[in-house]
Amino acid sequence: MSKIQMTTPLVEMDGDEMTRILWKMIKEELLLPFIDLKTEYYDLGLEHRNETNDQVTVDSAEATKKYGVAVKCATITPNAARMDEYDLKEMWKSPNGTIRAILDGTVFRAPITVKGIEPTVSKWKKPITIARHAYGDVYKGVEIKVPGAGKAELVFTAEDGTQIRETIHEFDGPGIIQGMHNINDSIASFARSCFTYALDTKQDLWFATKDTISKKYDHTFKDIFQEIYDAEYADQFEAAGIEYFYTLIDDAVARVMKSEGGFIWACKNYDGDVMSDMISSAFGSLAMMTSVLVSPHGYYEYEAAHGTVQRHYYKHLKGEETSTNSVATIFAWTGALRKRGEIDGNQELMDFADKLEKATLDTIEAGTMTKDLAMITTLETVNAVNSEGFIKAIAERL
Repeated sequence: MSKIQMTTPLVEMDGDEMTRILWKMIKEELLLPFIDLKTEYYDLGLEHRNETNDQVTVDSAEATKKYGVAVKCATITPNAARMDEYDLKEMWKSPNGTIRAILDGTVFRAPITVKGIEPTVSKWKKPITIARHAYGDVYKGVEIKVPGAGKAELVFTAEDGTQIRETIHEFDGPGIIQGMHNINDSIASFARSCFTYALDTKQDLWFATKDTISKKYDHTFKDIFQEIYDAEYADQFEAAGIEYFYTLIDDAVARVMKSEGGFIWACKNYDGDVMSDMISSAFGSLAMMTSVLVSPHGYYEYEAAHGTVQRHYYKHLKGEETSTNSVATIFAWTGALRKRGEIDGNQELMDFADKLEKATLDTIEAGTMTKDLAMITTLETVNAVNSEGFIKAIAERL
């Protein structure tokens, strides 16, 4: 059988722990037998990030700008325990955060739906995609523990020395203060990424904040979205037969629960963090959640939404059998291959991505799955297999 040819490489970002083991299996069993796979490889494993002082992460993001499409394995964001475990020079930043900042991207997460893994919310028939603005707000907040009585002020000092002042609160005892910020350019990039992805996927786009309460901060998000939509995207949305819809965040939550799904829900940073976990859990499993970083400049980076599956990795190191769900990692590869094929006009590559996804879902629907899915499936006949057995079952069907 002749292999499918590629004209342009993908940027391949390898990762850590159990997902790194799955990454190798997926390539050997599901990709290399069928594709003359061209990638520009970057090892984002924690040891190599440490050796290169994290330069490899920056290089991988710059390569994504060059080639347009990347696929990324899950990586460790180190904490104090990881500092000791891996003997790190310093507590390196999240690779995802570094890559997001360089590509100026927005993360879109969507559940993978399959017969036998039913959503907790009975009305949901189609995936709900969460778009999270991954900049600012509470994640870059500055905080003070107020020791006692006193006056707290918000002060902005312009370059010319002029000041804007607002009283936050006059404390008569201990309390807490938090200062948050955002940047208009970042909000505009978020908006354009959301509108672009909605057009790419031909889905309605919802956006929600609390502008009735936050009349400057949240209202600015609402205004920027509306201005960009009216000026740049309204005609394209109308031609595509899709809708942009704004509402308050509490109304959006109520509507989501009663909807059938099949739309993109754009959220501010904290809202997106919380709602993506709610959506993934309600659809069945975080291991069945895709993630794609979309830049308004036309760069795409695909990965699984979950982490490195540390507990399974330690079992693997002891020689114990694991049953780790590889579906989201497989779909990271198919998403990247499909986008590469779309950009390059390579229909064979796009068709292969479709067939690999179908083989994966058909394997589950036929009753062969990893233990995490076997515990929640509504199918009556189930064959729970180990990590490698699941990938080999997909390869046989493929």
